[in-house]
Amino acid sequence: MADGLETLRPGALTTVQDLGRAGHAHLGVPRSGALDMAAHRLANRLLGNPETAATLETTLTGCAVRVLRPTVAVVTGAPCPVTVAGRPAPWGQPVRVPAGAVLDVGTATHGVRSYLGFAGGVDADPVLGSRATDLLSGLGPQPLAAGTVLRLGEPQAGGPPPVPDAAPWVAPPRELVLPVVAGPRDDWFTAEGLRTLLTGRYRVSAASNRIGLRLEGPALARAREGELPSEGMPLGAIQVPPEGRPVIFLADHPTTGGYPVIGVVPPAALDAAAQAPPGTPVRFAPATP
Repeated sequence: MADGLETLRPGALTTVQDLGRAGHAHLGVPRSGALDMAAHRLANRLLGNPETAATLETTLTGCAVRVLRPTVAVVTGAPCPVTVAGRPAPWGQPVRVPAGAVLDVGTATHGVRSYLGFAGGVDADPVLGSRATDLLSGLGPQPLAAGTVLRLGEPQAGGPPPVPDAAPWVAPPRELVLPVVAGPRDDWFTAEGLRTLLTGRYRVSAASNRIGLRLEGPALARAREGELPSEGMPLGAIQVPPEGRPVIFLADHPTTGGYPVIGVVPPAALDAAAQAPPGTPVRFAPATP
């Protein structure tokens, strides 16, 4: 298909994302993909795309693109103002965008990341089976910059499905409560350190990114000094660097590391972490079976 859209305002960080490139951790390649998978899947479902279609993931300040051919678009994830050719358009509902019109996704009013989907998906060149931008490894398309032109894929025959009266959406959290499965290196921490993890009050740090959610709050006391030989790091791992404050690994995390992992947050709980802005209170609770 001909080029589909031109970037006019890339915002703080806008990347192409899909479901990621699973199955390559043994090569040192993380999954990457949309941080808020539910919002990404919802955008594609509202457009009649397969869930594997790529969307644009914005960060805090949205983005603006000029559409080079007629299309249908939708914005999900963090709520934000949306305009088409300068006129207000609905958030969370598909809208028709004529050729030449500017689609502007504004600053998030709640949450962090909005997802801009198009009928047919963003047709960037796949790498290892995925179109996702991985900030750590550098795989996939570069983050959008002013002037970046992207292709759009072929829409599904018949056009978007009817818009439902209600679509599943979870509001960005006022407090992030994360379930945690202890281990594999919880024995590297004192009983007090383990208790602090489950009773301490933390906040999301402004230093957080797609690699990890960094937390401010009480340090976790160690029972053992030194570091581990490098070992595998799963999505959701709570790694504890020498200063003792937890870091929760997100989609672009490294696949190995030498700092002890005190526990792991199940992936299903990480969509909420993707929408927690700096300053959001965080606490941990034991995961239920």
